[in-house]
Amino acid sequence: MSRGGEARPGEKAGIVVVGNGMAGSRFVGELRARDRRTPVTVFGAEPQAPYNRVLLSNVLAGMTRPDHIGLVDAAWYASHGVDARLGVEVTRVDRAAKTVHAADGTVTPYETLVLATGSTAFVPPMPGLRDGLPQGALVFRTLDDCRRISELADSARRAVVVGGGLLGIEAARGLMGRGLDVTVLHLAGHLMERQLDPAAGKVLARTLATLGIGTRMQADVAALRTDGGAVTGVELALPGGGTEVIGTDLVILSCGVRPEVALARDAGLAIGRAVIVDDELRSVTDPSVRAIGECSEHRDEVYGLVAPAWEQAGVLAVLLAGTDPAARFTGARQITRLKAAGIELASMGETHFGDDDDDVEVVRFTDAARGTYKKAIIRDGRLIGAILIGETSAAGTLTQLYDRAAPLPAERLGLLFPGLGDAAEAGSPLRMPDAATVCQCNDVSKGQIRACWQAGARTAGDVARETRAGTGCGGCRGALEGIVAWLEGQESADVA
Repeated sequence: MSRGGEARPGEKAGIVVVGNGMAGSRFVGELRARDRRTPVTVFGAEPQAPYNRVLLSNVLAGMTRPDHIGLVDAAWYASHGVDARLGVEVTRVDRAAKTVHAADGTVTPYETLVLATGSTAFVPPMPGLRDGLPQGALVFRTLDDCRRISELADSARRAVVVGGGLLGIEAARGLMGRGLDVTVLHLAGHLMERQLDPAAGKVLARTLATLGIGTRMQADVAALRTDGGAVTGVELALPGGGTEVIGTDLVILSCGVRPEVALARDAGLAIGRAVIVDDELRSVTDPSVRAIGECSEHRDEVYGLVAPAWEQAGVLAVLLAGTDPAARFTGARQITRLKAAGIELASMGETHFGDDDDDVEVVRFTDAARGTYKKAIIRDGRLIGAILIGETSAAGTLTQLYDRAAPLPAERLGLLFPGLGDAAEAGSPLRMPDAATVCQCNDVSKGQIRACWQAGARTAGDVARETRAGTGCGGCRGALEGIVAWLEGQESADVA
């Protein structure tokens, strides 16, 4: 490819990927597993190799080293014939010439362009933020954000997290792990209102309180207070008029994300909330452009979770490699997992139905004092939603039932408490069918884990490296370890 600003005549065009995060890197890996010959160039705005963004809160808490969350070793690209432009931002796409222009002056031709630009943190307009982020105020989105927050946290005593969604809770837990006094301010009436019902939100708040993290609901943040260019407090607008200021040394803004579509919009592609794509993940404007992950909008849905992005990456890889021309992405079920020290949470489907809703059956258990909340929502004999907080041993069973819309056991209690009733069958390695999905993020079945074991993998870590099970949100790690332990026990029994 040309590094002088012009594409060379006759230069072979291949696949160009813009974005090297969790969606883009997965696509490149899936493609190379099926096609070693097509030229592939991948641009990543971040200078380091791709990493697991889901595990950033553990890095922030000091529980995990940054180099332990990598997804692809930097040497992998050269050994697999991939031209990786790490730390090189793409500035323009010329669809007429089918070229990508980068900040380093290069112009790269493409036959197929894959946009995997992800999302960016949303910073709300308010006093104290109109001229950029003051010192001590940051977003929590990238590994670089994590490093900067860690540096500031070393000299801070108090921190305020603005936003009580998934990322906000993860940031708060990470900061608390560094010894800071942390308060979460949330505009809605309860935490994680998109995934949890009010009762579950209250249990989560109580769990955070036991960890030393304060929460305030219906907190209307009006401004950031600064002194000499550094943040000193967060100003709240009170319901009856007037304001209140919460003093702080550090503010983390976790007010949601927005799909990064500036490049696509400037290129003239159809944009809704993100790049609008069909079932083959093609832009509805230009079939030579594909979009996956958080920057894509499919059937009016923008997915903000890892598993759907990886599913899209797999579908696109087999399409472009030609190994499965009939493959289509028809949508994905969204399952949210929060797994941080002291916090276990899983949420899926439609969670906001209650006992007064006539067309659903609600099965619920609450032990707020111990931080436990379990809820299953059933319609027409199928699981349509569930929440688990605290004790999440039923997550594997519920996920399988929800993901497959499978018939439910007559004994509903077994849905929430594995070991009781017929639902225990899905939770037991002995009774779990080989087709049962253990890792939702990577679509790894019990049968694949068994085959990996039989091929010589003897630890959960070995199986994870071979199958990718447990390398997404980490929520299935316990199930993976349980299956490996069971296989080990079976082998010992056979030997005896």
